[in-house]
Amino acid sequence: MQKVSVVLIVIVSIVLAACSPGNLVTSVSPEVPTSAPTALPTEIFTQAPSPETMSDADLKNGTYLIEGQPITLTDGVAETELAPGSASKLVTRYFGNAVDIDLNSDGLMDSAFLLQQETGGSGTFYYVVAALKTENGSLGTNAVFLGDRIAPQSTTIDPNNPSQFIVNYADRNPDEPMSAQPTVGVSKTFKLENGSLTEKN
Repeated sequence: MQKVSVVLIVIVSIVLAACSPGNLVTSVSPEVPTSAPTALPTEIFTQAPSPETMSDADLKNGTYLIEGQPITLTDGVAETELAPGSASKLVTRYFGNAVDIDLNSDGLMDSAFLLQQETGGSGTFYYVVAALKTENGSLGTNAVFLGDRIAPQSTTIDPNNPSQFIVNYADRNPDEPMSAQPTVGVSKTFKLENGSLTEKN
């Protein structure tokens, strides 16, 4: 009986020792995070979209005023009889070299580009025009004559004024015949003034 009591006392002592606060597990597995992450997930920020530019379809289906005559392009081409019943036609084509620019500073992106016009003779005339973006579509401007049988190069925004643009092309010297290759570099600056496209002096 005395042996049984001793055994019970030993067992109780072991159990109490195991349950004492000093033996509680205080270590944490290294796999369990013990503090806030040092870097939070980066939030993705996107810049505000730039003003929407006009499509080629907008430019190729507009009406432009050339030499006082309204010319309406359809898919980039317009054909007009030079005289009633005449086989000769005035053909106007979208040439290109377009540049996106806010000409009237209204926050809407306009476009300036070149038109090419043929009258049935040997001449090929080049004009610069613009299409102004509106809330309801686009509005074509007047055309400014550049030259006959020139060699267009590029159209760029004026680095000194973001509402003006520069047309670069090659032409001939005044004393050269039209049959001569255009080799003289020309740069002209244009702006929108009182609703009309004009060359900057």
